[in-house]
Amino acid sequence: MKKLIALFMLSGILMFPVITKAQDAEEAAEETTEVVEAPAAPAVVDDEIMDEEKGFHQIIKEKFIEGDPTFMSPVLICLILGLAVALERIITLNLSTTNTKKLLAKVEEALEQGGIEAAKDVTKNTKGPVASIFTQGLMRYSEGIEMVEKSIIAYGSVEMGRLEKGLVWISLFISLAPMLGFMGTVIGMIGAFDAIEAAGDISPSLVAGGIKIALLTTVAGLIVAIILQLFYNYCVAKIDSLVNDMEDASITLVDILVKHKLSK
Repeated sequence: MKKLIALFMLSGILMFPVITKAQDAEEAAEETTEVVEAPAAPAVVDDEIMDEEKGFHQIIKEKFIEGDPTFMSPVLICLILGLAVALERIITLNLSTTNTKKLLAKVEEALEQGGIEAAKDVTKNTKGPVASIFTQGLMRYSEGIEMVEKSIIAYGSVEMGRLEKGLVWISLFISLAPMLGFMGTVIGMIGAFDAIEAAGDISPSLVAGGIKIALLTTVAGLIVAIILQLFYNYCVAKIDSLVNDMEDASITLVDILVKHKLSK
């Protein structure tokens, strides 16, 4: 029994270095695998990041250069100027929006408490075309309701002209951008045919490359026109909404003034 125990102990002592070496080898292999695999993941991530960064902006830059900056630059200028005018109009129109129901309630309350002068103070201290029209109508109250209506109609036309200010420039850039694009395409096609004539042979690569470069200006012009058209339609819809509010509020104001005059 003692010999058997001694044999087990001896075999354990002899096997321990082997097991230790095997474990060390496995750990070393795992560390090597981790070291080898660890850089691989960031490399893939870096490639994906590079692809994403190259995606949109890099493609735009490449297409701009391929389309010849001489013809692409005027189209880009149309986009910049058109967006500048459109954003200015959008900000102005949003600032011109007035809560007409609240304003009419204040005017009616002022008429009951302080008369016409109090109502004028309310409209003068309120911003927007609706309040300006109300002010002009209240200033003609002493001349009769008919003069109030005429004043509101006349000054409403003036305010409508102010609201539509700048839209003609957006419309110009919408029409001009595709025209410039078409002009660049035509000039590019002429250059492609000149290259074919100079080469004395129709090379598919030469023709395809020239046509591709020529058509890029047309694509750019159409994209600019589409973008500006969206902003233009938004401005037109906003102006229509403001004009409808002015008309409805003006009719209500006249009714309030008639009621105030009859109550005296």
